[in-house]
Amino acid sequence: MSSPTISDVALAAGVSTATVSRVLSGSPRVSPHTASKVRTAAQQLGYRVNPIARALRKNATGSIGLIVPSISNPFFTMLVDEVEQHMVNLGLNLYLCTSRDDVGIEAARLSALAQGAVDGILVSPCDTVGSGPGLAAANRLVPVVQLDRSARDVDTDWVGLDDMHAMDAAIGHLASLGVRSTVLITSNERNSSSQLRTIASRAACTRHGVELIGVLEGAFAPDWGRTAVQSLLAAGPLPEAIVCADDQIATGVLGELTRCGVDVPGDVRLTGLDDIPHAGLLTPGLTTVRQPIAGIAAEAVRLLQSLLAHPGRSRAPIRTTLRGELVVRGSTVAESRDGW
Repeated sequence: MSSPTISDVALAAGVSTATVSRVLSGSPRVSPHTASKVRTAAQQLGYRVNPIARALRKNATGSIGLIVPSISNPFFTMLVDEVEQHMVNLGLNLYLCTSRDDVGIEAARLSALAQGAVDGILVSPCDTVGSGPGLAAANRLVPVVQLDRSARDVDTDWVGLDDMHAMDAAIGHLASLGVRSTVLITSNERNSSSQLRTIASRAACTRHGVELIGVLEGAFAPDWGRTAVQSLLAAGPLPEAIVCADDQIATGVLGELTRCGVDVPGDVRLTGLDDIPHAGLLTPGLTTVRQPIAGIAAEAVRLLQSLLAHPGRSRAPIRTTLRGELVVRGSTVAESRDGW
C-alpha cells in the first residue's frame, strides 16, 4: 500500500494542496478552523512530511539555527524565547544549540547547521577571537547574523546592547547618589560583552568623577559573584558601590554580602545588568539596566530575513546597537515602608 500524499490530505480536508502545505509548514496565514481540518485529515491518513523532499523542492529547509553560550543563564533563556516566537510567526522551525561557552563545540555546531540543516544561523559567539574562524566558515555556506556578543574580523551583521550607554546609566545613577568609589565585577575578557562593559565602565567613571578602584574578572555566574565578594572583604574596606556586568554576578554578590552582614544599600550600593526575571524579587530588589531583548531578537531576525531574501547580494555588514533602560530598585536606593 502506497503512502498517503499531500493531494490525499487536501482531498480529505476539502482544501487545496497549497493550503495543506502552508498548514504543515507552520504558516500562520491559515484560519484555525482550516488548520485543524488539515491536521486531522493528515493524522487520520497517516501522512508524514518528508523534510528532505520538501527542502529539495524549495531549495530551502524552512529552518533557522540559533547558537547561544548557555541556556542556564536567564538572559539567554529570554533571548531564545523571543527569537522562537518570531520563528513561529514566520512559520519557520528553530534549531537551538548551546556552545557551552566552548569554541570547539561552537565550531562543530556551526559546521553541522551550515551543512544543509538550516537556511541561516543566529549566533551569540562565546569568544571574541576564537569564534572567528568557525563563524567565517559557516558564513560562506549560509547567512549568519551575530546577536548580543560578537567576534572580531568576521563580516556578518550584528545586533546587541549599547554597552557604553548601559554602563554610563548605571554609574551615572550611582554618582547622582554621591558615590565616589566603586569596583567592577565582570566575566573574563574572552567574550565581547565583558570587554565592552569594562571599557565602558572606565569611561563612565571618568565622566562622572567616580574612582574605579578595581576590576575583578571571572564568569557570568552567581558563584563568581560570591567569590568576588570574599576577595573584596579579605582585601579591606569595601568601596561605596559595586557594579556588576550582569545580574547573575550581582545575584551572587548580593547573597554573599547579606550572608556576611553587609547592608545593601546602607553599607554598599549594588547594580547589575540585564533585568532577568528574579532581579525584582531579590531582597532588596536589584537596581539594573534592562536589556532590550525583544528589540535585539526582532532586529536579528529581520537582518537574517533580509539576507535570505537577497542571496548573493553584496553589502557592507550592518551593526546595530540598542539602548537599555535603567531600573532603580532597593539595592541602590533604600525603600521606605510606604514604597519609594
